[in-house]
Amino acid sequence: MIELKPLIFPALATVATLLVYLVLTINVGRARAKYNVPAPQISGEENFERVFRVQQNTSEQLLLFLPSLWLFSLFVSPIWGAGIGAVWVIGRIVYAWGYYTAAEKRGIGFGINSLSVLVLLIGALVGMIKLFINTPLGVS
Repeated sequence: MIELKPLIFPALATVATLLVYLVLTINVGRARAKYNVPAPQISGEENFERVFRVQQNTSEQLLLFLPSLWLFSLFVSPIWGAGIGAVWVIGRIVYAWGYYTAAEKRGIGFGINSLSVLVLLIGALVGMIKLFINTPLGVS
């Protein structure tokens, strides 16, 4: 049986992630009004396009990040998973601020995000392999 209390930490990282994503989504609506880009149009003013791309790129990254966070948390450590998840959230904010300024300034945030996901994904895989090797088949 999995003890739920330690999972509060990756759950908090998940909530922080979703709150950042919500803010990025709201920013797209605000940018639509500011730069007069009506829905469903997704191109036009360069500043709007950067705000839109931040939200879209974050949506794409969530598909890698959230499962990696939870697999790492379950098979390695919920505390470490949450810590790496917090780094990912900070990296995403850095990415957004950089991209909002100029597309060329998104690199540091992207690097932080990519490294975080890589650590979570490889760590989860190693944790699963170790569990498989150390646990007889049919026994949990």
